[in-house]
Amino acid sequence: MSKLRLGVNIDHVATVRNARGGNTPDPVRAAKLAEDAGADGITAHLREDRRHIGDADIDALMDALTVPLNFEMAATDEMQKIALRHKPHAVCIVPEKREERTTEGGLEVAREENQLAHFIAPLRDAGCRVSIFIAADQRQIEAAHRIGAQVIELHTGAYCDAHAEGDFATRDAELEKMREMSTFAHSLGLEVHAGHGLTYDTVKPVAAFPEVMELNIGHFLIGESIFRGLQPAMAEMRRLMDEAREV
Repeated sequence: MSKLRLGVNIDHVATVRNARGGNTPDPVRAAKLAEDAGADGITAHLREDRRHIGDADIDALMDALTVPLNFEMAATDEMQKIALRHKPHAVCIVPEKREERTTEGGLEVAREENQLAHFIAPLRDAGCRVSIFIAADQRQIEAAHRIGAQVIELHTGAYCDAHAEGDFATRDAELEKMREMSTFAHSLGLEVHAGHGLTYDTVKPVAAFPEVMELNIGHFLIGESIFRGLQPAMAEMRRLMDEAREV
């Protein structure tokens, strides 16, 4: 089985910085530490309300990183212009609501298929790999394929939430759905990624899916780094991911 890539989301380093204002802690420094510790990529979500990552952070990340930047963004004209200016390695289109604390679900691709197809075409033409953040739903995966996305990222939040709540029947059902849809997406020629809410306790079953090529993990790693440090926190996640691939 191929080695699973780890993308580290550094959004919540910026959340801590913005809680007080000023320049510390610096999300770009966190990104470089993650890079030095073996991260295969860095993810940053520039939200419309700039609640954590800001425009200057994206500028600095593009200048500083030697690993790929995965630029998470809503499907808006403003974000498209920013992505086309920077031309990051990858853009991940995510749903976005002002009132949500974090991304609550996958993008509704099937309902907005025509609009999204036109939206992502210039990004692909500019050389960005286009990823769509979606639920493990066949209808959404088929729509993502039709609009020309190269990658889907499966939303693992429902699975992780069910595990945290002790609802193991729902957890296992969500896991099986993701397993089936990973296989289905791969059969269409889509590269499969996964992420949202993954922890040490939940990562291994998802990491074991042979079709999944990359996990994007942020909030848990940033939280765990308060106690362990970022590099040791990443090392433990990497160990669990690698263990899952060896089974």
